[in-house]
Amino acid sequence: MTQTIPFLSPDSLTFPPVHTALQEPNGLLAFGGDLTEKRLAKAYSLGIFPWFSEGEAIMWWSPDPRGVIYCNEIKINKTLKKQLKKQNVTVTLNHAFEEVIELCADAPFRKEGTWIVDEMVDAYINMHQHGLAHSIEVWSDTQLVGGLYGVAINGYFSGESMFYKQSNASKIALVYLVNLLKSENIKFLDCQMLNPFLADMGCYEISREAFIHQKAQALKKQLPSDFWQPRQLYLNHE
Repeated sequence: MTQTIPFLSPDSLTFPPVHTALQEPNGLLAFGGDLTEKRLAKAYSLGIFPWFSEGEAIMWWSPDPRGVIYCNEIKINKTLKKQLKKQNVTVTLNHAFEEVIELCADAPFRKEGTWIVDEMVDAYINMHQHGLAHSIEVWSDTQLVGGLYGVAINGYFSGESMFYKQSNASKIALVYLVNLLKSENIKFLDCQMLNPFLADMGCYEISREAFIHQKAQALKKQLPSDFWQPRQLYLNHE
C-alpha cells in the first residue's frame, strides 16, 4: 500500500508524529516547509532533521534505528590516544563556524556531491547566529585542519557533519565535543545515522522509541548561559 508523504505548510510549524515516518526510505517523514530557525529548532526538538540534495524539495527525516554515541562509551584507539597526548593541535569552540560548514560541504571525500547545499549552509549559519548551531575547530598553527558542527537545544546535541584535512583531525574534534558535553553531565550525542567512521568511535544504533525518550530527558537539561561561548577547549584526561 502506498503511503502519502505529508507536505509541510509554510504557515505552520507542525510536523507529523515521528512514528509515521516511512520504513523505506528509512525515516522519511515529510517534505516542504522552509529552513527558518524556528522550524529547524522545532524539528530538532522532535528528533527530526532535514536532508536533501540540490534541486529537491526539503525532506525531513526521523530514522529508526538512530545512531548515538554515549559520552562515557566513546572509543579512542591507540593512534588517536597518542595524537591527543602530543597536543600538537589547538581546539576551539565557535571560532569559525562559517569556515567549518563550508569545508564540510566541500569535503573531497564526498565525490558524489553533498546534502549541504547553499540553502542548508545559509540556514545553519543563521542557526549559529541565533545560538542554536555550534562548531568545534581543530587548528594546526593558524590552519583549520578539521572540525564539525551540529545543533544544540539545552542538553541535546545533534551532530550534522565533519571534515578533516589532516589525519584524525575530525576524530579529535569529536573527542573534544564529547569531553565538552561530559563536563555538564550530558549523556549522549545524536549522530543521526550510523556509518563506519562513527562506528569506529563507538556509535551504535538504538530504536527510535529509545532515542526519543532519551532526547526528551536531554532537552530538560539547562546549560550555563556561557556554555557555548567562543573559547579554546582542553581535554579532561581521566
